[in-house]
Amino acid sequence: MSNALQGKHVAILVTDGFEQVELTSPRDALKAAGASVDILADKSGKVEGWNHDKPADSFTVDKTFENASLADYDAIVLPGGVFNSDNIRMDTDAQSLVLEAAGSGKPIAVICHGAWILASTDLVRGKTITSFPSLKDDLTNAGADWVDQEVVVDGELISSRTPDDLPAFNKALVAALS
Repeated sequence: MSNALQGKHVAILVTDGFEQVELTSPRDALKAAGASVDILADKSGKVEGWNHDKPADSFTVDKTFENASLADYDAIVLPGGVFNSDNIRMDTDAQSLVLEAAGSGKPIAVICHGAWILASTDLVRGKTITSFPSLKDDLTNAGADWVDQEVVVDGELISSRTPDDLPAFNKALVAALS
């Protein structure tokens, strides 16, 4: 275990239906580097992860979007999963946290469908980004320069395409916080 991120605190924002490995892999990488990680959600209690199109495990919610303060966090991670990403992009409290992170210059790391909220909050205009390929039109129409790469870092924005890209995604996230 490294202590490179000792004292760093990261929020992972999800709703039910997130792609489970896109939460667990970054969470584990951050913790291994010494960071603390909270799961923030649209409700208290538990949220359900998915393995592609099948329900998977439940995870304890640390704080709701409404009750969380971005001042407590050094970065935001947005896992994908179609159900999760479609719901979270319309949640005004989640949008506020993401917009505040962008305004504060804090890293925002998105993978797969997690980038949808960035299109909905107008945070991709003029940015180079990647995502699951089906989001290309949404992100391009929102003003992004979409590329097909395993990880893209544009300023404080870190993006990846799929769970296959998690090693590169995790490495870029840890580097951004180091």
